[in-house]
Amino acid sequence: MKLLGILEGILFVVGDEGITLKTLCETMKINEEEAKNLLSELKKSYEEEDRGLRVSFLGDAFKLTTKKEHKEYFKILVDNPETNTLSPAALETLAVIAYNEPVTRLEVDQLRGVNTSYLIRKLVAKGLIKEEGKSTLPGKPNLYVTTKEFLDYFGLATKNDLPKLENNFDLEDDVELFTSIYKEEKI
Repeated sequence: MKLLGILEGILFVVGDEGITLKTLCETMKINEEEAKNLLSELKKSYEEEDRGLRVSFLGDAFKLTTKKEHKEYFKILVDNPETNTLSPAALETLAVIAYNEPVTRLEVDQLRGVNTSYLIRKLVAKGLIKEEGKSTLPGKPNLYVTTKEFLDYFGLATKNDLPKLENNFDLEDDVELFTSIYKEEKI
């Protein structure tokens, strides 16, 4: 039973990117047959009527997805003005995409320094960003761009109306931040 919980946690952590059977086997240190049996068992437990998720195999990856029969409730949540606000993390993710589009989720993750799978799904659901083709990088990850709704949401006519970013630092200045800010006190 412990492995089933680990599998569920892994599927949650990988988010919309999903995980291949090979990577799952390597991660859990199990063989392919064991992985398939665990996936089948988890999938069966999610088929219960009182469960809101399911295990899906999309592309070449396994991932957790919501049940289609609950779609009307998810739409209410996304359309509700009270839940339709953007968190600071979502705004930061949106800014990274707006200033760097087209961009992959991994590139956004690298710029922000955190996993943005959930935030990107939320921004897609709100219609502020969309998938715009595939990258030429290995694995052909999705490329994300802002939408017309993004411009409307922020009252912009075009992307050219975004505020200009200023670089107030010189990358050539090699500064040791820790020692330049904090001085060792002699006792």
